[in-house]
Parts: sequence; structure tokens; C-alpha cells
Amino acid sequence: MPPRTVVIGVDSSTQSTKAAFVDTADGRLLAVGRAPHAVSGTAGARESDPEGWWQALRDAVAAGLAESGAPASAVTGIAIAGQQHGLVVLDRSGRPLRPAMLWNDTRSAPQAAALTEALGGPDAWTARTGSVPVAAVTASKWRWLRENEPDHAAATAAVRLPHDFLTERLAGTAATDPGDASGTGWYSTATGAYDPELLQLLGLDAALLPEVARTGASCVGSLTTEAAEALGLPPTVAVAAGTGDNMSAAVGLGLGGTGLLDHPVLSLGTSGTVFAASRTRPASPALSGFASADGTYLPLACTLNCTLAVDKVAALLGLDRDDTSPGGGAVLLPYLDGERTPDLPAASGLLTGLRHDTTPQQLLGAAYEGAVVTVLRALDELLRACGLDPADPEVAARPLRLIGGGARGRTWVETVQRLSGRPVIVPGCGEPVAMGAAALAAAAATGADPVALAADWRTGEGAQLPPVERDSATWERIGSVLNRASGPLLGGF
Repeated sequence: MPPRTVVIGVDSSTQSTKAAFVDTADGRLLAVGRAPHAVSGTAGARESDPEGWWQALRDAVAAGLAESGAPASAVTGIAIAGQQHGLVVLDRSGRPLRPAMLWNDTRSAPQAAALTEALGGPDAWTARTGSVPVAAVTASKWRWLRENEPDHAAATAAVRLPHDFLTERLAGTAATDPGDASGTGWYSTATGAYDPELLQLLGLDAALLPEVARTGASCVGSLTTEAAEALGLPPTVAVAAGTGDNMSAAVGLGLGGTGLLDHPVLSLGTSGTVFAASRTRPASPALSGFASADGTYLPLACTLNCTLAVDKVAALLGLDRDDTSPGGGAVLLPYLDGERTPDLPAASGLLTGLRHDTTPQQLLGAAYEGAVVTVLRALDELLRACGLDPADPEVAARPLRLIGGGARGRTWVETVQRLSGRPVIVPGCGEPVAMGAAALAAAAATGADPVALAADWRTGEGAQLPPVERDSATWERIGSVLNRASGPLLGGF
């Protein structure tokens, strides 16, 4: 019998790093090492020290290696799946010049609006990049840095995304992939390369950027001597190009060219997202028209306020997160950090419809409903971007895969069922991002197709919950408030 081989899939998210140790033969999850991240900032700022990500990666790998019981010599590959959009600027020695601006940093909203206008409006951007600049997009943050911290911009010797930074620490190679690159605002999904005109508009030298590998599974090298020593692994470990967290989740769920196409996923985490893998290149101003990690496309809509925002409402009310009831006549839009979809970066929370008989449980239920309706409103647009008719009974019957921390919460699942009217699948594997990264690592080490590997590992499978009748009254009530309040009351421009 050949010796067992193991790969490491790393999920470097906003709040923590997870390192999944996976048996390549059958996809069995042997262990998950974890380490936290620090996030700082007020008044729209959200920043982290990239060196903290590197230390968290080292700690998570050490913990996972000890828990897995596998010898270090069994590890053959590693891949990073990172939080998207963050701006990392490095000096000539590869050290961060300042903390990274994270995806949920909203300070660059004015720069996003200016960039949109400078190119000729939303349609001009979607035709080239698939997406319209918002505060989350890296291009907006680079423009903000040039305008607000010109000394840091002038001293920048390299511009990286969070996952690029960690991949370079592992392999010593400046590399990214089409999936994560497509969230920068300077990569064209139409040409599959950096866009020279957009780089000129941004005042960004292409020489500062990493090379774009063919896919997230491309092998970009092996561990450097320094990285091998830091992680306690052999230097022969293959390093994949890696990708963004959403693209990795798609791989982990078996979505892609050799797997499921045009099947929607809803992720409930710090942010709420809906996405699907498709062969149709998306070009809707309402969506992020990303590339995927495997050569297809990944249209996606993202909200800023999801589980953390609802947990904050529960804390303010002094309630357990599942001590809820439907909101009744109350509508609570929990836009506590501004909002990305709809594009309201200066928004704050909005509560309306209070009565004498409104209960705290109903207010918490209304917070869940507001968060879920906000992310589900983009679902029909997502399906249209995939070339599908949302009203087609076959399309409407496709199950909605539910992932993220909220997928383990009873009230989240029930609220999604009630407001979507769709069958719901909660995959048995609770770590689709890390498992997708593991599939990329295994593909880098062996040359296999990562989506096919994940499908063989069956990481996207789970019990299917039947559809329930859609709560149209709640949907329409929240939608009406959103439509009428999106400007002045929610802080829109």
C-alpha cells in the first residue's frame, strides 16, 4: 500500500486562519488548526497587520499538524484561500509598509464613485472587469492610498492581495490567480489579464503586481527554506497559486467546469454572499462578475452586514441569538457597517414599523429577516447573469446550498427557507473554503482537476431540506422599505 499523503488547505479569513489537513486519497478531514486575527479601525476603517496573518498561518499549521497525527513528511501540497479585495503594500524587502486595508473598509467610497465616473459609468466597468468599483474593491483602496497617504503609495515596491502575500511568503514567488485578481478592479475578465488602461487610470505600475497563474491550482513553486522551517514542513511541499475565499468555497462545494454549474450558494458569515459557477461571463452592474479558480466564472453579490450585525442586535436586546420570532410588522435593516449591496457605504441601521405590542424577539427576528432579504434580493439577478430565467420552475427548484457560520444556526436556516421558498442543502463539511484550498493544493501536487477532486471527496454533499412556502408578505414589506429609504434615510449618496 502506498504511503498516505496529506495536503493543507488554508482559509485566511477576516477574523481567523484555519488550516485543514486532508487525506488526499478520500478527502477525509484529519484536523483543523485555528488561530485568530486582529482587526482594528473605527469610522469606516478596517485594517489588519499582514504579519499577523503570517503568524496565524504558522500557528494554525502547527496546531493542525499536531492534531492530525500525520508526519510532516506526508504533506505534499499547500494552498491559501484568502479574504478578497484587501490592499497590501510592501517595501523592497517584502515587509508591509502599513496595515492592510480590508474588504470591509468603507473609507474609499468617494474614490470608488470617482473611478466609476472616470471610465464612463457602470456599464463601461462591467464590460471590462465584470464589476463596478465600490469601496470594497482594491482599486478604490489604492486610489484612496494615493490621495490620503501619498508617501506610502510612493514607497510601495509591491501591491498584493491577502492571499498573494501569504503565497509569496510560502514559495518566494509573486503569484496570484484569475479568481482573486478579478476582484481588484484592474484585471479584465474580458481579456484574462491586467488591463493597461485601467492601470494607467489608477496610476499603478504593472511591475508592482504579481503574475497571474492560469488557475488557482497551478503550482507556483515549493516551500522556501525559510517557510519550511517556519511551518515545520519539508521544502518539497508544492505551493498552489491559491485564490480568494469565495472562489475556494466554490471549488470545495464541487462547483465548476467539471462539477455543478449554475447552482446557487448562499454564504452566511461576516458578510452575506450569493454566488454560482457558470460558463457565462457575467456583466451586470448589480453583481461582482468574478472569474473562478478553475477557468469558469463566479458571479457574486456580497453584503457587508450578516451574522456579526445580527449578533450585535441580539446583544443590544439581551437575547440569545435563537430567541426570536418573525418580525411581524417591524422592519430592521441591520446596516451597521455601511452596506455594499445595495451600494450604501455611508448607511447605518434602520428600524421602522414599531408598535406597542412589538416584542424584543420580533425585533431580533426582523434583524434576521432584513439581513436575509438583502442578500436574497440579488439572487434573481445572479441567476439572470448565468443566463437563466429565475421564474423557470426547473431553475426555482434548484437547491440553495447554505454555508458559513450562519448555516449552523437554526434561526438563520429557518429564515432562509421561509424567505427563499427553495429547497436548502447544508453541506456536511463545515469548512468549504479550507476544503476547496485543500483540493487546489492536491491538484498542484498531482496535476489533477481540483473541482473533480472535491466532487470525489463529496465535500459539497449534505441533507436536503424541502422547500417551504415563501413568506411573500415579509419579503414585500422589507423590499418596500428598502426601495423607499435607500437614499436619505440610509445615508445613500
